Amino acid sequence: MTAIVFFQKPGCGTNARQMAMLERAGYLVDARNLLTEPWTRERLLGFFGTTPVASWFNPAAPRVKSGEIVPDRLDAASALALMMADPLLIRRPLVERGDERCAGFDREPVTSWLRDADALKAVQGCTRPDVPAGCPEPAVPVPPAVRP
Repeated sequence: MTAIVFFQKPGCGTNARQMAMLERAGYLVDARNLLTEPWTRERLLGFFGTTPVASWFNPAAPRVKSGEIVPDRLDAASALALMMADPLLIRRPLVERGDERCAGFDREPVTSWLRDADALKAVQGCTRPDVPAGCPEPAVPVPPAVRP
């Protein structure tokens, strides 16, 4: 069974559905907390590849939704600095399988791993778009599903 490291926001319903989809496809999901991971700029940048800076951001993040942060106006260095200070800004999930990485569930390499375009569309985006702050923080830390 192939392992996938899945950086999520614990308590996020969309991330839970995405992890379940990977598990149904036969992957072993190592769920980790995106918000408490000790990120470095270099490590975080590795998930974005050649995608435009604006696509690095979580469009449902409160500071993006409010207009306080406008991703289209940022360069890579500024974007990374903001994300290091506020991980809620990071587009999630961050997914890693071996040397392959990406931010988001609707792009390569995840789309090749699952090959079900309709199902992928159904598990991308916030399940609670009407709530300005999104899902509440979990009351207790959620342990990772699997640790090597």
